[in-house]
Amino acid sequence: MVQHTAEEYVKTIVDKPSKGQLTVKAANLDSRLKLSHCAAPLDVSVPGKQSLSGNITVLVRCPTDDWQVYVPVQTQLLLPRVVAIKPLARGAVLTGADLDVRLVEARFQRGVLFDAPEQIIGSKVKRNVNIGEAIEGNDICLVCRNDVVLIKAGHSGFNVITKGTALSDGSLGEQIRVQNSKSKRIVDGVITGVGEVTVRF
Repeated sequence: MVQHTAEEYVKTIVDKPSKGQLTVKAANLDSRLKLSHCAAPLDVSVPGKQSLSGNITVLVRCPTDDWQVYVPVQTQLLLPRVVAIKPLARGAVLTGADLDVRLVEARFQRGVLFDAPEQIIGSKVKRNVNIGEAIEGNDICLVCRNDVVLIKAGHSGFNVITKGTALSDGSLGEQIRVQNSKSKRIVDGVITGVGEVTVRF
């Protein structure tokens, strides 16, 4: 009863994800504890300033029988993430066959993450990624620094395409600086594809 009360309380205070799943499990109480049946509703709280992830200590009190017990509750938040289904070497270009979506524990996730393979197919891997690892934003670039890129420039249907060098890494939709190979001019452009930067006038 006490463990169930602690679990149900934690479920009300931890944000549930719209995608993914939350599991909550209270630890077994010391079998030597003899807690009387509480006539009044149990008083439940989370003492102190605790992070509401991982292990949470819940205080369960019986106001009428004057007993209290601390219950450790383990939480696990799993979120859908794009992971590598084979080892990925630095410099590899991502394809759909390299990727899958799996539930990954949230507390081990850092940085920008992705929940759909389409967001990163065509990106280049910047560091070795192990099988089963969630792919983070800083692991990949659609255009990498010093890459030779196509610079598309123009307006109202008139396009000029030239080559240039990327001066920084970037992902789809990000703005980076590129140097035109012919004129040596440095311009700002938006990444519109793998190895492709569009400059708008």
